[in-house]
Amino acid sequence: MNGHVFHPGHQALHGITVVLDTTGPVTYVGRFDTQDESGVHLLDVAVHDRSDPAASREEFLRRTLKFGVLVTRKHVVVLPGDVATLVPLSTVGG
Repeated sequence: MNGHVFHPGHQALHGITVVLDTTGPVTYVGRFDTQDESGVHLLDVAVHDRSDPAASREEFLRRTLKFGVLVTRKHVVVLPGDVATLVPLSTVGG
């Protein structure tokens, strides 16, 4: 059902696992909770630092799609100016 919000009164992405790329070197994968003037609130979050040569962002996303989100933080707030992209994990190619 296109445009259907599972929890009425919440934003469309509420409860959806998303990929949030920052304007810096960090990518977050977590469950979208809310977005307000303080930023994007994510729950049960995995974090990837793109400056880490051990694993690429693409490999991090491939592993996450295959095995699920490896939660390292329960709650993250990303400031509005730090958000580069925000998309559902399901739209990211593995």
